[in-house]
Amino acid sequence: MPGPFSGRVVCASLTHVRLFQVDPSKPPPGPFRAEFWRSPLRGPWLTAVLGLVLLIGLPIVIITGLLSNDAYQPGLGGNALGRNVGGPLDFYLFGWPTRPTWLYALTQGLHVSIGLALFPVLLAKLWSVIPRLFEWPPVRGPAHALERLSLALLVGSALFEFVTGIINIQYWYAFRFSFTQAHYYGAWVFIGAFLAHVTLKFGTMRRSLKTRADVFQSIRGEGEGEDDEAVATLGPRVEAPSLTAVSPAPATMSRRALLATVGAGSILLLLQGAGQSLGGPFRGLAFLLPRGRVRPGPLGFPVNKTAVAAGISAPKVGANWRLALVGEHTVSLSRQQLLALPQHTYDLPIACVEGWSTTQKWSGVRLRDLAALCGVTHAATVTSMSLEHGTYGHATLGHEQVADERSLLALRVNDRDLSLDHGYPARVISPAVPGVHCTKWVSHMTFHPVRE
Repeated sequence: MPGPFSGRVVCASLTHVRLFQVDPSKPPPGPFRAEFWRSPLRGPWLTAVLGLVLLIGLPIVIITGLLSNDAYQPGLGGNALGRNVGGPLDFYLFGWPTRPTWLYALTQGLHVSIGLALFPVLLAKLWSVIPRLFEWPPVRGPAHALERLSLALLVGSALFEFVTGIINIQYWYAFRFSFTQAHYYGAWVFIGAFLAHVTLKFGTMRRSLKTRADVFQSIRGEGEGEDDEAVATLGPRVEAPSLTAVSPAPATMSRRALLATVGAGSILLLLQGAGQSLGGPFRGLAFLLPRGRVRPGPLGFPVNKTAVAAGISAPKVGANWRLALVGEHTVSLSRQQLLALPQHTYDLPIACVEGWSTTQKWSGVRLRDLAALCGVTHAATVTSMSLEHGTYGHATLGHEQVADERSLLALRVNDRDLSLDHGYPARVISPAVPGVHCTKWVSHMTFHPVRE
């Protein structure tokens, strides 16, 4: 039975709830009030145009990013760089092909170049919808709360992925976490939030673009900022009214000028990524990126890490250097003995995750011939260990790479001995793989037979 104080408790609870209710008609001062946002450029059509560009470009960035992760073959020993693999997020893993040789240069070049080009569009889109971040009341119900959560995840993950990606391209590691792991998991948050946002807003974007077309047909293009006023005569607004200024300030530029400015910035950044990806005479276009504005390495093409940066000194690779081949049995070879083996020459690219690539003429011993020397004659993977210590001091190539006749332990490049910065006395080179898997300063190679 209810106690003598139960009615008072209920009344007190209801009073407590009312204390925390917000009045939708009385937003707090500042950005929560519609009058705060005065730009005459914001509107449903501008937001829809920027959203359409992102809708076209972001899937390319997402797909090429997933392909880049697959090219790393994280399921092989050591390639996951410390993250656990085999979970539900690794369902797409497959053997990475070796043809065409420029496959990774293409996919990663697109990833970086288009990602750079979309950054100004992303910033403009966020500017165009920033009043939405200050809606009042902040939450109007469970469905609205879920939409707000997906929006927060989308904005946060998008900024995280773009900013850390650009910092990585510049080799400026201002953060203290692993870029590869954080970028990978952040990408999955972004993909989920992006798909949710597209599902919720695709219809709104279509209606906004169609409304602008209807406006142009009705007013024949007269006036530059006319669409918001004309939309009101054509029916209800297709977006929340917070995108259109209640009391707009005088315009200092047109929407066309704004889009032209964003487009110019995107083209400039696109040339940066494309210049370092294509290389050769186009490299000078990438004057804002490290591989476009620095002098090439000692043999006429760039290096990602110098011998000094890797802690490699001349005595480590002197006359006492030996390559250990481990398979069914162990073989130790000097550089002269490697040079005495059959040599093969191929034009192969080095393409790095930062988006730059370069194609050179490499000469050396086929990996499959080295496998045979230590008794491995069937399909095998190979783990190459470098004299360099640390995360990138080893990498594993799949059996597809080992079996390819163009996969080499390179000893020379462009008819000259390797320089110390380029991996002397020996380095791995294989078609279509990430540059980090082309291990430099190799000291050990272990061949692991693939069991059927």
